[in-house]
Amino acid sequence: MAGGINQNDDEPIAAINIVPLVDVILVVLIIFMVTAPLVLKPVIDINLPKSSSGEDAPPAPLNVAIGKDGSIVVNGQPATPEALSAIAAKTVSEKPDTAAILQADRTVTLETLTSVIDLIKTAGVKKVAFSIEKK
Repeated sequence: MAGGINQNDDEPIAAINIVPLVDVILVVLIIFMVTAPLVLKPVIDINLPKSSSGEDAPPAPLNVAIGKDGSIVVNGQPATPEALSAIAAKTVSEKPDTAAILQADRTVTLETLTSVIDLIKTAGVKKVAFSIEKK
C-alpha cells in the first residue's frame, strides 16, 4: 500500500507519512485556541463606570483594582491593604514620579475607595487616576 506497484516487499519504507503528524498538530492548536481565553481571564470581575470624556492613560507601574466585595488586586496579584501600602511605598522609592491607576467596580462604596486612595497617597504616590470605560 505504501509503495508503488513494482516495488519489492522486502525493502523498508523510507518515506515518513506526515498526515498523522499534521492531524495531531491541528488538534493541539485547537486545544490552545479554546483554552487561551480562560487563561487570560482577569483575576476579579470589575464592572467599570462609563464616561464620554476621558483619555486613555499610559500604562502605570501601579495598577490597583477594587472588586465588588472590596477585594484589592495590585498589579494582578491579590493584596491586603497593608500589602498595598508596602508595594506603593516600594514603587515610590524606586521611581518617585510613580502614578497609580485605580479600577474600581461601580458598586464599590465611597468609603472603601477613599481608604484605598488614602493608602496610596500616604505611601507617597502623587498622581492617582481612575480607569473608566468609554460610552
